[in-house]
Amino acid sequence: MAAAPEFHLPLAPADLLRDGGPGRYVVREVLPARELPPALAEFRAAFRARGALAVLQHFDCMYSVLHHFRTVGTAVKEDALELMRHVVSHHSNELPTILSNSGLSHADRAAHLNALKMNCYLLAGLMDAFEMETCNSSGLEADPGRKNRKNHAKAPGSLWEEEREPLLQLLTQLLQLDLRQLWGGLAVEEEFVSLMTGSCYRILENPSIGLQRYRLTREAVTHLLAAALVHCDHMFSATLKITQMLQHFEHVAPLFAQAVSLWAKEYGLKSLVGELLREIGQKCPQDLAREASGVKGYATFISELAEQIPALVLANMSVLLPHLDGESYTMRNAVLAAMAEALVQVLSRDQLERAARATRDQFLEVLQAHVCDVHSFVRSRVLQLFTRIVQHKALPLTQFQSVVSLAVGRLKDKSVIVVKNAIQLLAAFLSNNPFSSKLSCTDLDKPLKKEVQKLKEMRDRSRPTAVAPVIAPEEEWEAMLPEIRAATQQLFQPLQKGEEEVLEVEETVEKTVEQITGLLKKLNYKSAARLTQRALCHFQGKEPFVGPGEESEEATILGVLKSLYTGSCTGESSEDPPRDSSSDKIEEAVQEEQPQTELVKQEMLVQYLQDAYNFSLKITEALNLISKMMYENSVSVVQEAIEFFVTVSQFDVPQALLGVRRMLPLIWSKEPGIKEAVLNAYRQLYLSPSEDSERAKAQALVHSLSLIMVDASLGTIQCLEEIISEFVQKDEIKPAVTQLLWERFTEKSPCSPLERRAAVMLLGMMARGKPEIIGSNLEILVTMGLSEKACEDYRLPQEVCNVISKLASNPKPALEKNSAPFRLPQNHMLFGCLSETVSKGFAQPSSHWIPFMESAVTLIYQLAEGAEEICADILHVCSQQALEKLQEADEQKADAGDSPCRVSDGAGSLPTFLLLHLVSLVGQVALQQVAYLEVSVSAELRRRRILKEEKTKKKSDTSIRKQRAQSTGNETTMEEELGLVGATADDTEAELIRSICETELLDGKHLFSAFVPLVLKICNNPGLYSDSALSAATALTLGKLCMVSSEFCDSHLRLLFTMMEKSTLPGVRSNLIIAAGDLAIRYPNLVEPWTSHLYARLRDPCPSVRQTAGLVMTHLILKDMVKVKGQVSEMATLLIDPEEEIVGVAQNFFGELANKGNAVYNLLPDIISHLSDPNSGIEEESFHTIMRHLFSYITKDKQTESLVEKLCQRFRTARTERQYRDLSHCLTLLPVSDRGLHKLQDNYDCFADKLQDPAVYSCFQTVLARFRRAGVKPETKALAEELEQKLSASHNRGLDSTETCQDGSQTPMPAPAKRKPIGSSRRQPLSPANTDDDFVTPPSRTLRNHKRAQKRPPRKKAIVTFSSDEENNSEDELLAELREEETPTKTTPITRSSARRLR
Repeated sequence: MAAAPEFHLPLAPADLLRDGGPGRYVVREVLPARELPPALAEFRAAFRARGALAVLQHFDCMYSVLHHFRTVGTAVKEDALELMRHVVSHHSNELPTILSNSGLSHADRAAHLNALKMNCYLLAGLMDAFEMETCNSSGLEADPGRKNRKNHAKAPGSLWEEEREPLLQLLTQLLQLDLRQLWGGLAVEEEFVSLMTGSCYRILENPSIGLQRYRLTREAVTHLLAAALVHCDHMFSATLKITQMLQHFEHVAPLFAQAVSLWAKEYGLKSLVGELLREIGQKCPQDLAREASGVKGYATFISELAEQIPALVLANMSVLLPHLDGESYTMRNAVLAAMAEALVQVLSRDQLERAARATRDQFLEVLQAHVCDVHSFVRSRVLQLFTRIVQHKALPLTQFQSVVSLAVGRLKDKSVIVVKNAIQLLAAFLSNNPFSSKLSCTDLDKPLKKEVQKLKEMRDRSRPTAVAPVIAPEEEWEAMLPEIRAATQQLFQPLQKGEEEVLEVEETVEKTVEQITGLLKKLNYKSAARLTQRALCHFQGKEPFVGPGEESEEATILGVLKSLYTGSCTGESSEDPPRDSSSDKIEEAVQEEQPQTELVKQEMLVQYLQDAYNFSLKITEALNLISKMMYENSVSVVQEAIEFFVTVSQFDVPQALLGVRRMLPLIWSKEPGIKEAVLNAYRQLYLSPSEDSERAKAQALVHSLSLIMVDASLGTIQCLEEIISEFVQKDEIKPAVTQLLWERFTEKSPCSPLERRAAVMLLGMMARGKPEIIGSNLEILVTMGLSEKACEDYRLPQEVCNVISKLASNPKPALEKNSAPFRLPQNHMLFGCLSETVSKGFAQPSSHWIPFMESAVTLIYQLAEGAEEICADILHVCSQQALEKLQEADEQKADAGDSPCRVSDGAGSLPTFLLLHLVSLVGQVALQQVAYLEVSVSAELRRRRILKEEKTKKKSDTSIRKQRAQSTGNETTMEEELGLVGATADDTEAELIRSICETELLDGKHLFSAFVPLVLKICNNPGLYSDSALSAATALTLGKLCMVSSEFCDSHLRLLFTMMEKSTLPGVRSNLIIAAGDLAIRYPNLVEPWTSHLYARLRDPCPSVRQTAGLVMTHLILKDMVKVKGQVSEMATLLIDPEEEIVGVAQNFFGELANKGNAVYNLLPDIISHLSDPNSGIEEESFHTIMRHLFSYITKDKQTESLVEKLCQRFRTARTERQYRDLSHCLTLLPVSDRGLHKLQDNYDCFADKLQDPAVYSCFQTVLARFRRAGVKPETKALAEELEQKLSASHNRGLDSTETCQDGSQTPMPAPAKRKPIGSSRRQPLSPANTDDDFVTPPSRTLRNHKRAQKRPPRKKAIVTFSSDEENNSEDELLAELREEETPTKTTPITRSSARRLR
């Protein structure tokens, strides 16, 4: 009988159809699809009869199923899979018995081997086919827009997913058998192992395998591969396959990391970790830099493997280190992450061996080096890793300072993500610092100095007790011998005079010996040798002067001297009384050890305190940097900065409170995330105190909030009010807090005046959220806050007025839209108390009376019925007091002269403060009267009219219904007329209010008219009324009076602007700038001709005036109330102001302007034209600073291209070398794109002749260098090289023949224009006096239009403008400029004339 053919596992299914040679199995027939069901039934029957060996006769049937898999029905496929599962399971259960049978024949073994390979081949083929089908169907169904999801619930793929896990477990069970016996005791055939594991790898290729619902499948795959690795020597193949899959399938990295970790821990396959890491480590870094997908898989695998088995990764770390120098930042991140995991999990123990400590320190050095990596993702990742290391307390204390310093340095990083992670790292350092819960530098400095002093004293004490090194006498003699020998040789020379008498031998040997040893110790060697020579003659034969005859006399003398010296030293040491040597040693050791131990402890303490102090210094430095980041554009950085300050506040760092205050304005942020972060920060800081009782929590909250309000600005208080009102509306502030605040205000709870005032302010903030807090306790506020004690300190009643005003600004929401506004009757006790307090304080000098008076007058107009009558009474009473004081002064004038603190005009004198109070009161009442008329009265008129119209409409509607059938047209007409009447009525009411302001408030019949001459007199006579506070208040009152009437404003604007320009008092100039800003909004046409004088204040010598002018101009420009063209460069100059606050104002202005479309882009040409002008007084470096900031707002490609073209064309009309340099510098600030490069090429002729200037040439080189760094496309590379060659040629040609270029250039360079003398500072000093012609009221628009019609040739200017400058330049500007060469002596009368005459 012929042997059964041997089944060889094919490389491809088609190989089984071809004859592979004698003895090899070949598929005889592929059955048609329709014959497969009966063939499967035959196979099933044969299987029941013969078992697993039935496949030897029915292999072709199952092979045909695989061949027709895509076309056969689902039932056939599932029947085939189920049948093969039973066959393999049966065979797997039989094999242990078969393999243990020692008498198994060769034929049976071959039959079972063939059956095993056939069965496994068929089952693996079916598994692969089902897996492929599932992947394809899941890919088609991945469309999120597909419908009828329910119909897909039981697709074939889902049935296969249920069968997958049992089949994998079956194959695992099979591989765990000792299958080598089937191969004759040799290793299992490699093709068979690849067949069994191939299904595993194919399953893992499915991207959905990582889902949670496939967890059991993943575990089954892992155990199957583990069985192949353990029992079938699959290590080498697995290493290659896993590495290959990591490169091509990103999703398998975490799966393989988990699997390899399991194999190493449970199956002892630790060598596989080394093989895999070595394979990855040997990848070429240059190749990885080009293959992004492969890198990501490797990197994820390394990182996750290090998290799970860090010790094994640490053992193989050396093979990964080359990737730290590679170009792929992803691989660098992975290796660094592996190092960090090793540091956290392996190298963080206290007792590390020396080698482990060295490895730890080396890893930390590598991590620190990569904090400054070239790639921002690596820098940020390293900071994240350090955060993890610090949180797990794995960073040695010796490394703390260096890592903190690196983190602080990264706060200045350009990358947002790096800055964010640096802040997180510093917060982790704070939360996990080993030093102290209190990190105040001042608190740490005192104990440090104390302990340093103590250490110094301990060292000083230990220094004398230190035992000097003991030197043997013989060693001393050897050191002395050369000098003694030289001295002895001199004995045989003639004696010097007088030496004979000095050296006489003593009577006894003992005295002579003592004399010689004394000379030796005094280093008098010559005398000792001479004395020894004589003693040898004198004491012959007596010890120690005995010398052997053989020696020379010199040797004998030296021998005696040696015996005498060494003997004397030994004798001295032996003179001490004998003691027990062992007890001496023990006592000495104890005495020495004790101070040394204390000294070491003290040194450690000092080092600890020094580290804590250095750490607190670094945190303080970080605070200053992070506080400036709260207004960055990045939301995430701002949120991290806020969170950091919350963390710092827990450690009592003094600067933390500044940061907490600085974050307050962020409550107004338009970003919801930032606003919520601020609310959460204050919630953590103040609403979550650690105290137990409600009362204690309330006290802690009130105390901490009161601290914020100490010396807080108005803006800070408004921000805090917004936050507290938010908390009140959400009921997060407990009633105990409100109760405590009322107790402090009513003095039931003892507190300081400052705390009492803070309590009132907090009540007002809470009342914004719940007005009933104030409304129900109004009487208490009035009686306690406006009592007789109020005159002692007007700050408390001022805050009480502010609190009560919340009733007006917070009407009850239950009120209807057209209901009457909330007002109190004229005789209410509130207004009586206010009038009395204001009147009493009028005649008392107090710096706080004016702010209180302003709050009181405002409150009266907000809440009182008949407010004008109450304020008129106050004004009348105060004026009466002033007149009485004047009369008293006149009576006393005869007795005493004028006091220096009084103002006098010859007729009488008043105390300055009284006049100051009167003028301030007049201005405040006038301003509030206007506001009252235009806001409250106007709204009330409109409300009453609407009510009346509604009643009329109801009546008309009733009558219209009766007549609806008769006239529908009349109804429409009536409704139109009603609407027309409403619109006309609005105009009528507005005209009524306007006429009252224009004609009545300041006429002779009104009370204000009595005070206008006084205000004008003080303004016109600054020499007579020289008090600074009075001058400032009067200037402000003048501005307020100008707000009343346009006629009054028009007639006094020149006085206002003259004072603004000429006053020597910064307070006057600041007040008038504010007043002029308000007037520009109220009367824009009147103020518009004077706009240049507002801009002029931006160059004021006083910083506070410049800051005020900057703020006012910011508001006016952003509200489009003043012209920008031609003068906005003055705002740009504030960017280089020496005062940081003013620079902040300018930056804020341009930041807001940039949000208004293309505003900055449109203004840039105008700014460059003015600032590059030689007469502007702007230094070149300052120009660069300004442009660097402004060009940061140019982000659109079209804007960049247009500016490149405009700047190039500007070279044609530039006149000075400075302008050439400025323009070329501006080009370096633009990110030049491909189109921008084309613009440079097209406009090359504009700047070619300017390239001889090295600075200009350098700038163009910089532009090209930046263009190349951005990544040059191949098509533009040639253009860039061509342009560079042209630049170089023009530059060299210009250097070789400078004179020729100047003669033949199309753009000649004239002599520099005569410049006006410019001082060292751009701030111009104020003129000491005025002239009549200095301030001429500019003509109205109609007059200027008439003048414009008379065309005259414009005067040529040195300033060259862009083409875009001329777009809006149709109106000639007639500026009311001052002429400095004139010295005015008075300000009136001033004639009206055209400003052109002054030029």
